[in-house]
Amino acid sequence: MADYESVIGLECHVELSTETKMFCGCRNEFGAPPNSNVCPVCLGLPGSLPVPNERAIDFIVRIGLALDCRIEPSVFHRKNYFYPDMPKDFQISQYDLPVCVDGHLEVDVDGRKRRIGITRVHMEEDTGKTTHVGQTGRIGQADYALVDYNRAGVPLVEVVSEPDLRSAEEARVYLSELRATLEALGVSDVRMEEGSLRCDANISIRPRGSDGLGTKVEIKNLNSIRSLERAVRFEEERQLAALETGTPLVQETRHFDEETGATHTLRSKEEAFDYRYFPEPDLPPLVPEAATIEAVRSSLPELPAARRERYMSSLGLRPEPARILATSGPAAALFEESVGLGADAATAANWITQDLAGLVNKAGIELADSKVTARHVADLARLVGDGTISATGAKQVLEDVVGSGDEVDSVVAGRGLTQVTDTTALEVWVDEAIAENPGPVEQFRRGKEGALNAVLGQVMKKSGGSANPRAVRELLLERLAGS
Repeated sequence: MADYESVIGLECHVELSTETKMFCGCRNEFGAPPNSNVCPVCLGLPGSLPVPNERAIDFIVRIGLALDCRIEPSVFHRKNYFYPDMPKDFQISQYDLPVCVDGHLEVDVDGRKRRIGITRVHMEEDTGKTTHVGQTGRIGQADYALVDYNRAGVPLVEVVSEPDLRSAEEARVYLSELRATLEALGVSDVRMEEGSLRCDANISIRPRGSDGLGTKVEIKNLNSIRSLERAVRFEEERQLAALETGTPLVQETRHFDEETGATHTLRSKEEAFDYRYFPEPDLPPLVPEAATIEAVRSSLPELPAARRERYMSSLGLRPEPARILATSGPAAALFEESVGLGADAATAANWITQDLAGLVNKAGIELADSKVTARHVADLARLVGDGTISATGAKQVLEDVVGSGDEVDSVVAGRGLTQVTDTTALEVWVDEAIAENPGPVEQFRRGKEGALNAVLGQVMKKSGGSANPRAVRELLLERLAGS
């Protein structure tokens, strides 16, 4: 794409973690039996009236302030369209007067700071869920459909970015940073696999340096950060191929197929007038008071960007582990508590972002669902640091405690992982290794220091991995220097 560039904007839908729905008292609960959390209001029955959820409004103000938006008086509208999972045949949303406007989110792409504009953050209610039963799960091949209205009326916030993103990588980093920010605010569990955070991507291609915009295509309902990146990359290539061959592009909505990695046409893109917006007659304007806004502002937690900078400046972490920790609430909490218990910051960061991350990913669980605690991490760092166990042994211990939650010291004792530091035992292995490896020994004596590692490796092999490498090295240097 040397002569072209992408113009990308994201619309991210966030389900809020309130106890009840947006306009009624039904439980906001994922995984409940179908159609068990419904009432006349969220089913749109005649005579029912909506009542706004105060907690949800507090949450959207928190989001807006975290994204440096202005908090404005706003009006709820009816967004009219028919779909089976919309029991009222309209959605209560906001149109031309959203509550949060003109913000931004700063992201770091390969060490380069990018400020992505936020057009608006507005409040609405979620729809229900339609399941198309059939081999493909798509409406065109479905045998029949099932509708669950539990999700209908759940408080939903839409964060709309400016078309400031220029690549699939930038889109990925932006969504990761937004997700981390929402998690830090405590307004949503942002579990994309459960639909708590969903993303639509708008993308077009234009000649590099041009101010004009190409034909925009929307990709709907991307449910993972990886899917967003894959979908945008495919669409960039598809649109570029069309431009180069002179094939007309049309403004449309497309679906991303996870299995094939391709996008497919769903429908022509709707315009705002297609929804026949008009003010919701049963709800007054939403006018947050200045005192309320300032109270929310003063309660904002440390956000990922500030947390990342603190990890690097105060704790000396390298950029990559600092980034990984700062974008995961559970990982950051585990890290900070481990450091508070005496663990070396760099060591704890490496264990959490590398070995532990790999183990929980392999187990198919979330970090918060594992049995590893800050005490486990601190104890591992201590035992490796003082030479009681090797790094290899520590990995075995970590693998055990992820599932068992047993104390580190008991696992070390049970597995016999304590390193041998007894000089008498080490001397026997060292002397044997020196006698059996004259080649590397001679190379070391001639100044090739790396050859010492070959002899050290033989000592470790003789000890079954139980020898303390630091003590072995010191003993080898002593022996070879004196002979």
